[in-house]
Amino acid sequence: MSKLLNTNGGNTKVLKSMKTKLGTDLIRIASLSMMPNNTLCPSRGIAGCEEPCLFTSGRGVMANVAEGRKRKTDWFMSDRDGFLAQLRKEMHSFIKTCKRQGVKPVFRLNTISDVQWETLLDIEGEFGDAFFYDYTKLGKRLHKRMPRNYKLMFSFSPKPEFWGQVGLALATDVPMAVVFRGGLPETYLGRKVIDGDVSDIANVQAGKVIIGLRAKGDALGEAGDSFVIDSTDLIASA
Repeated sequence: MSKLLNTNGGNTKVLKSMKTKLGTDLIRIASLSMMPNNTLCPSRGIAGCEEPCLFTSGRGVMANVAEGRKRKTDWFMSDRDGFLAQLRKEMHSFIKTCKRQGVKPVFRLNTISDVQWETLLDIEGEFGDAFFYDYTKLGKRLHKRMPRNYKLMFSFSPKPEFWGQVGLALATDVPMAVVFRGGLPETYLGRKVIDGDVSDIANVQAGKVIIGLRAKGDALGEAGDSFVIDSTDLIASA
């Protein structure tokens, strides 16, 4: 079995985020990409993001990448204990490497999934020296006591059947990510919109804002009944 974690910025957004700091610390990010299913990403159907976002955006269009993600998912589903043992081993190895390099270890374990890792790993204890961040479509996670070193952003969808989750998220100060086509507006849902395509490290610490993401991949062609919001209002360029 190949490694579970990517520690070289294989994901474009992860690579961008590595160029920012966490406080005053230089960082290095390890990410985990698995092929989402109804267990790993339970809200994908009602959010309407399965095809345009999870499978065809970024490197997911490459057959070898998709197959690698599927192998990890198959292992997670068939041998949870073995998967977690290997994951923990790789995480400890990554933390040791980061300490030698003088950088802060950061983990994004849900690159395109929505696993509640706070229930599977001792994030605040065993991995208390590291920082974790993820997007989630599960509004209830935002109302739970999360490990102090695990920060979440909510991933929005305008689908009517998803509004229960959106309401749970809006009742918190957690940043909310919204995908726009046609530019970024100044405000949305009563919150200020910031440019979210620069760094997720900055995004996850932004507080009660809308993280504006620009539609990419197949999402550019989606119209009408979609998880993408159409907008013609641009944030004024600096």
